Amino acid sequence: MNGAVPPGRHLPDTVDVHDPEAWREGFKTGLPSLFGIGAWGLVVGIAMVKTGLTVWQAVGMTLLVFAGSAQLASLPLIAAAAPVWVIFATALVVNLRFVIFSALLGPHFAHLPWKQRFLLGYISGDLTVALFLQRYPTVERVAGKLSYLKGLMYPNWFAWQAGSLVGIFLGSAIPTEWGLGFAGTLAILCIMVPLIVNNAALCGVVVALVISVLAYGLPYKLGLLLAVVVGMVTSMFVEETLAKRKAGNV
Repeated sequence: MNGAVPPGRHLPDTVDVHDPEAWREGFKTGLPSLFGIGAWGLVVGIAMVKTGLTVWQAVGMTLLVFAGSAQLASLPLIAAAAPVWVIFATALVVNLRFVIFSALLGPHFAHLPWKQRFLLGYISGDLTVALFLQRYPTVERVAGKLSYLKGLMYPNWFAWQAGSLVGIFLGSAIPTEWGLGFAGTLAILCIMVPLIVNNAALCGVVVALVISVLAYGLPYKLGLLLAVVVGMVTSMFVEETLAKRKAGNV
């Protein structure tokens, strides 16, 4: 199942056929994270209705956007009647990491029809992409790779939507003193920390944290936007500097 196709050899059409064993492997790999994903979705669902969105507006947002960090970043801006361009710019910057994810996954599945790639892009998540790349670090086409990715992504999507929909429909009945916001924060931290895989990522997180605190008072929550941008630039700068230093020592 895991053998790569030798260069120059004709690739069989069955390489992307559904592989139940690979799907189950992907599901088992992502299973420990599903509770945290569901809890995070629950918190975002509650936040949407508590902010003032109607139930059906919140349902539409969670189904169409499917991006918790962008949704949470947008909610206070919507409540503050911020300009539309500020809301879109904030959501865009918060989700810029998915451009990187697409660039990483693209070589693995560039041969698939665009509709299928569009669907995979929609259901992708931070942790699912990271887990997939750990399992398949190279781009060789191997049997079971697509099924493994689906085994990660589909349960992740369903866990998020289930939690979010529960939060939306029960949000008005859940008292704020339950502290679910803090529980959701802990859940997302458990997901985020393993993704800090090197010094560059750690530097970006630290800088973003400092900027978010210092710029907390900016109008329309622009401090969050500034923190994300500066954190990403810092991470890329540190990674490039370390790569040049390493190349110079070779």
